[in-house]
Amino acid sequence: MEAGAEDSPDYQTVYSAVKVLRGPNPELKKLLHFKVYKRRWFVLLVLCLLNCSNATLWLTFAPVADQSAEYLKVSLQDINWLSLVAMVVAVPLSLGTTWMLDTLGLRITLILGAWLNMFGALLRFCATPVGVSVTIQYPMVMFGQTLAALAQPLIIFTPTKLAALWFPEHQRATANTIASMSNPLGILLANIISPMIAQTSAHIPTLLLCYAVPTCIICFLATLGIRSSTPPTPPSASAEASSSEPFLEGLKLLMKNKAYLILLLSFGAGMGVFSCFSTLLEQIMCVQGYTNDFAGICGALFIVFGIVGAGVLGLYVDRTKHFIEVTKINLSLTALACIAFSVVSLLREQKAAIAAVCSLFGFFGYAIYPVAMELSVECSYPVGEATSAGLLFISGQVQSVLYIVLLQGLTTRLADSPLSTCGSTVLSWRVPLMVLASLFSFFTCIFVLFFHTRYKRLEAEEEAMYGTKPSSGSTTTEHSLSINT
Repeated sequence: MEAGAEDSPDYQTVYSAVKVLRGPNPELKKLLHFKVYKRRWFVLLVLCLLNCSNATLWLTFAPVADQSAEYLKVSLQDINWLSLVAMVVAVPLSLGTTWMLDTLGLRITLILGAWLNMFGALLRFCATPVGVSVTIQYPMVMFGQTLAALAQPLIIFTPTKLAALWFPEHQRATANTIASMSNPLGILLANIISPMIAQTSAHIPTLLLCYAVPTCIICFLATLGIRSSTPPTPPSASAEASSSEPFLEGLKLLMKNKAYLILLLSFGAGMGVFSCFSTLLEQIMCVQGYTNDFAGICGALFIVFGIVGAGVLGLYVDRTKHFIEVTKINLSLTALACIAFSVVSLLREQKAAIAAVCSLFGFFGYAIYPVAMELSVECSYPVGEATSAGLLFISGQVQSVLYIVLLQGLTTRLADSPLSTCGSTVLSWRVPLMVLASLFSFFTCIFVLFFHTRYKRLEAEEEAMYGTKPSSGSTTTEHSLSINT
């Protein structure tokens, strides 16, 4: 028995006996208690720090695009590619990452991600101090961004897997929410820190140093602190069978799962919209005379309210298991907020309206992320958590690249914009924003109308614990709730 575990005195005997039995034993079900370990919170903390740090590296330059372009002597489109590279690199590596998580384990994946994250941050800083040739600065920064981008799928695929392996059934959604929301927290910090430090182009090296130092500390914690991929004993019935389907077989099952494919397309569209918002917000708003500081405030409101919304929904679905209802309602409200943003962001002197819309956009939109990740596992069980959640991320990355390239291609140069704070390049975003809102609304309608599924993991846990299957006339939610009683 490990210190810090919430143990049952008869656990080892009962657990061994249950593993031998081919079916549930009514006499043993009263004695069966799965163990949880206090160190699960340390593993969660390391993942949160790593996720947050990687997000700040991804979005370092977007809030200060003009200053970055001036310092590195490149165009705004080149600066946009410093954010886009994460999406481009992640797509071909994502399948390998899902295989690594489900096969090699959580520990190896997180430690490798921590080292790549650190080397990427250090290389970016080494490219910018005085004395480095201007001709190699941008390529070196791009290489550092690429290393950090290699770490992104290793980190961002992990929350669902960690929640399934380390946390009991009634804490899974909450743990997933905490880990997942550390990524937008990093985006929030980037939106605040970058404009605060890099007020002029000369401050870019200082900015990159501020982002590099934490990556070294986090790498140290991950390397020495995470000692195993799984706890000594599982926290739930499904944790023991995690990744029970082989990787390739799991992919085949997902491609035949109608509900999962609908979730794949719809959730990917949502991720694409959020990536466009985070990457292009400053460039969209400067046309109407809004400053980088105000754009940073709007980005911060978007994320703060998103984290609040995610926290509320995480606790709610942990208690009720209303994954489908929550996702459909929030996705619909997010589509309305996206339409509102596409209108008010084109208006001048409407700071209050823009700030309110950004807050609502984040509150409803970001809250979907961890719930949808849990929903992907429920509708695809027993496929490995990293595989089902990872493919959602791949869909989001592919659509993010397509949307950002599409939006930039639909912009037109404005001959005159007296209020612009964009510098020498002033673009009209009217058509791109309308197209973005239309795409998101379309995929939202597809999801609301056609997505239906059983909660397969909850059903499997109930059957394993109690030897019962949901009857044909009852709802999945009613049966899943019995697990908590």
